[in-house]
Amino acid sequence: MKYVLGAKCVKCGREYAAVPDLTTCSCGGILDIQYDYAALRRDLSREMLANNPDRSMWRYRPLLPIEEDSAPPPLRVGWSPLYEADRLGAELGLKKLYIKDDGQNPTASLKDRASALAVVKAREAGADTIACSSTGNAASSLAGNAAAAGLRTYIFVPSRAPKGKVAQLRIFGSTVISVDGSYEDTFELSKAAIDKWGWYNRNAAINPYLSEGKKTVTLEIMEQLNWQVPDYIALSVGDGCTIAGAWKGLVDLCEVGLIDKLPKLIAVQAEGCCPLNRAIQTGEPWSPMEENTLADSIAVGVPRNPDKALNAIRASDGVAVNVSDEEILAAMRLLGRTQGVFGEPAGVTGTAGVKKALELGLISPDSTVVSIVTGNGLKDVQNGIKAAGEPMLVKPDMDALLSAFDQAGIRP
Repeated sequence: MKYVLGAKCVKCGREYAAVPDLTTCSCGGILDIQYDYAALRRDLSREMLANNPDRSMWRYRPLLPIEEDSAPPPLRVGWSPLYEADRLGAELGLKKLYIKDDGQNPTASLKDRASALAVVKAREAGADTIACSSTGNAASSLAGNAAAAGLRTYIFVPSRAPKGKVAQLRIFGSTVISVDGSYEDTFELSKAAIDKWGWYNRNAAINPYLSEGKKTVTLEIMEQLNWQVPDYIALSVGDGCTIAGAWKGLVDLCEVGLIDKLPKLIAVQAEGCCPLNRAIQTGEPWSPMEENTLADSIAVGVPRNPDKALNAIRASDGVAVNVSDEEILAAMRLLGRTQGVFGEPAGVTGTAGVKKALELGLISPDSTVVSIVTGNGLKDVQNGIKAAGEPMLVKPDMDALLSAFDQAGIRP
């Protein structure tokens, strides 16, 4: 790892060597990977990236904590499309809006970025089995990327996990443990099992390398925008690992000199489960909440990466906004109708938050905003139908079709 200096605890500041099986600090704090920015400034440039034909997250290898001879897993992860969302932006009354569709990754979520890096680090550690707890997307991303690399997986999910995500896990050959309890219960059981059997730990709040994989989403955004920094980047928040990783990527780019300023973050949580945003909004320490939202991927009442997440929102002078389940369902329809992007509930929560932030006057209509769609809607078709409604059912007869159109107010 040519440019990695080590790891540092975000709570107490203790430093560690960046070994493959790195976890948390002895004080319980989460570790942050440290880079030699001076060396990166000498060796990494916009031109070097522009000439790199690799259209995946691995085009940013100098900014990733992996050995120079480590091979990436077989699945192509990253370089998802960034769309100019002019129709949606105009409807919202926003000067410029972009949609980053990370639902187009191999297992259909942003979490592939973290899991691909976990597979590399597991190989470096000599492990043949990886495990994690997840509300769904981290699990399916781990299962798919590990399967492609020939590694075994044990996955712990809450029993509420959508069937589409559980189906992915089983198809990818994982041993799936459905836990009759909350995400917190699921996490604790996975931790106990990992400790007992010594599996490689993919839990993002335990393993500091996973945020390094997630940060590639903002590395890509900046390069796809030709290094023109937007005013805001919006994304949904659950455990806190994704927003922390997104911010780390932006800070890395600024320290290396590839961008000359930092955008603000729009942190979006569901009203029924918003412990991190509540801490930002009240100025009080975060406290647990119940998990009352249909957006299962961000239904995390006890976030495992609160320090990095809260630091990121505050350091960016960001905005914390909460949205109702109804606003999330409306965002699913809005993104589909205006952009042809089908996001799962948690995947579109960032976009729902952009709309809400505009309505509340938290951001200016003159802003340029990038909203990250973190997961594909096919992972949760039940809520997709809930958002859009059931299809029209008619007999195979033109009169029946005309009658149904008339009742629905449709004028072809």
